[in-house]
Amino acid sequence: MKLLEHQGKRLLGQAGVRVPLGRVVTTPDGVREAAEALGTRVALKSQVAAGKRGKSGGIRFAATPQEARLAASYLLGTGLGGSIVDTLLVEECADIRTELYAAVLNDPATKGPLLLFSTSGGMDIEEVSARDATAIRRAAIDVRTGLTAETVTTLLDGLELPAELITTMLAMYRLYRDLDAELVEINPLVITTAGEVIALDAKISLDPGALGRHEELLSELDLSPRPEGTELEQRGRALGLQYLELDGEVGVLANGAGLTMTTLDAVNHYGGRPANFLEIGGDAYTKATPALQLVLDNPRVRSLVVNFCGAFARTDVMTEGVLDAIEQLRPEVPIFFSIHGTGEEKAVGLVRERLGVEPYDTMDEAVRAAVAACAPTQKVMS
Repeated sequence: MKLLEHQGKRLLGQAGVRVPLGRVVTTPDGVREAAEALGTRVALKSQVAAGKRGKSGGIRFAATPQEARLAASYLLGTGLGGSIVDTLLVEECADIRTELYAAVLNDPATKGPLLLFSTSGGMDIEEVSARDATAIRRAAIDVRTGLTAETVTTLLDGLELPAELITTMLAMYRLYRDLDAELVEINPLVITTAGEVIALDAKISLDPGALGRHEELLSELDLSPRPEGTELEQRGRALGLQYLELDGEVGVLANGAGLTMTTLDAVNHYGGRPANFLEIGGDAYTKATPALQLVLDNPRVRSLVVNFCGAFARTDVMTEGVLDAIEQLRPEVPIFFSIHGTGEEKAVGLVRERLGVEPYDTMDEAVRAAVAACAPTQKVMS
């Protein structure tokens, strides 16, 4: 469960981490009043469980209460990261000297907590790692002893940083431990011109399986479930389908997560871009009509690949379900089939008989045809 920024900052502040003064508001007039009370240049930060809010336009700055109200009118009610912005955090701006990155997270490699630190704060940590892996310092934490000041001091060896940074990271670990958290991240963690260490952002994820141990926290923070993901992804979850919306044009229906991923890789290999991940293996083929509707409701979809490979699962049964969906929904985009495995002969016959099209002999041929249908003037990789 991902906490919103203001919820995370509240917990960080209670744990002893310095955070900016701020107020949580839901109306433009409330934003204006908050800016007046803070009496300085303010940041308006959309409170949604999504990353890269700054790059997506979800964070604005204002020098006056009137500017803050105008910015709030723009932000409130807009869509961001698959959610509607209905709450803003208005907080004072810091006079930044240095931006850092710090996080405590679950580490699959060591099967325990891991402390991460970088002097390249304010950037996506993935970008930092890709550019220079040595820019990120790591310290595995033994849960039997916890994080110690000595460990943090060793991690920061050679860097001229305020001593407050050590107490900040120790507080982050205590919060991680006490919350049964999966992640406690501050990016950026800044040093001001006055030498103060302040958390300008907060990303905290809790282990859903441990929420029963934190009933007081749930009521205190009002952690009512918020929909995450795009509208189509939310519909997919409601239907019990594993659907992920992507930014391409080639729709994909396949049985099994592995085959679906392989199909997506093939679309990319042949110069196309997949529009979705959606596997309808197991009993999901019984939901072929709503599954196909999900794919078609993505306005970017310009072609569709149906890729079935059956061992225990019968491809003729899955194909019949998809054909029923196609006849009911009558999609206007071209559809390209690749069918192999148990029931293949009957499945291929059904496609020929009911749609009058010929399935392709291989997945690669079907994918190449789908990519070409999306971009007929674009050269398709061979």
